Amino acid sequence: MISLEEALAKILSHTKPAAIVERPLADALGCFIGKGLLATIPLPGFDNSMMDGYAVTAERTRSDLPIPVIGEQPAGPNLGLSMESREAIRIFTGAPMPPGADAVIMQEDVTATPNGIVCKELVEPGENVRRQGSDLCIGQRLLTAGDRLTPGRIGLLASQGLSQVDVHSQPRTAVLSTGDELQQIGEPLRPGQIYNSNGLMLQAQLQRLGVPGATIHHCADTLEDTIRTIDELAAVNDVIILSGGVSVGDHDYIKPALIALGMAPDLWRVRMKPGKPFLYAHRDSPRPVHVFGLPGNPVSAYVTFTLLVRPALLKLMGANEAALKPKSIPVRLNEALDARGDRPHFFRGEISEDGTFSTRGLQRSDALFALSRANALVRVDPDHPWAAGDLAPAILLDT
Repeated sequence: MISLEEALAKILSHTKPAAIVERPLADALGCFIGKGLLATIPLPGFDNSMMDGYAVTAERTRSDLPIPVIGEQPAGPNLGLSMESREAIRIFTGAPMPPGADAVIMQEDVTATPNGIVCKELVEPGENVRRQGSDLCIGQRLLTAGDRLTPGRIGLLASQGLSQVDVHSQPRTAVLSTGDELQQIGEPLRPGQIYNSNGLMLQAQLQRLGVPGATIHHCADTLEDTIRTIDELAAVNDVIILSGGVSVGDHDYIKPALIALGMAPDLWRVRMKPGKPFLYAHRDSPRPVHVFGLPGNPVSAYVTFTLLVRPALLKLMGANEAALKPKSIPVRLNEALDARGDRPHFFRGEISEDGTFSTRGLQRSDALFALSRANALVRVDPDHPWAAGDLAPAILLDT
């Protein structure tokens, strides 16, 4: 067995970002930007009003005399209005500021009279005005290579008039479950069978990560069928995620199948609980393909995907180094946690609103109901038990 850290380092050493492709901005949510971008349009693009009111000179609001209103500037095209220091222009939110004005007084703070407006409050120069470039100036960095495109970042790029963006391509991925005990969802169970829950669970984890379109497959517990299925999937996919068949049982055919296909495992068995019988293999030709062999127990599959597969997929997708690390926050433990044995134990549990962590349900590798109630993992090393009340780092799930 090797440590989790050694396993991840070995996997990432064989992983390179996918090719950069041009993609419509409207279809780039979740992708990682291929190269840095700088602003070419300032935000705001012009001085404009923050609210409905009147464009004035701040000094003029200190007079009790009415200020004549000489025009109206709505949001939209600039009407080219200008004013003298003793005048005002009716203005609306987002409308361009007219030359001669240095502030906007809110409509609630004036009284309209036949001779103009009388100010009930004073304003300072620049008050209620959005200055050109105050949010974003020309040449300012928008995104760095490896940043993920979120809705907010898509909005930012759209403000620059970009309709296309260079991103790393998303890996074509297949999920393969093995085992004669598995039954397709929707079909009746026969004695000794269980439904293939891992396939949909792993597909959902991929979708959450930003890898759409992963296909789900199943093969029988024979060496011939395992070789044939993996060979077919390797011909058209960049990543194959296997569930089951990676242990040492008489019907675990993944390792011999990979060896027969020229993909001898780069690593097998990781010092962690759950998830010890984890496998990784790859080949560079005739086309690059990465194979992740996850244990068949659902909790083990979920945890190893989170800690070992997720970072590799993110690197393939072009994510920067910071994004490869799982999100973690400090939590106060509601109970003592102790890892018995010689492996780090990842306890599944829930972080409550007050920031405390409590385990939920059975901590067995098959306990799917307990996993469904968990939103975090807490690592407990064999030589470092945690006491109730300790502050410990928790890895957030489904983020």
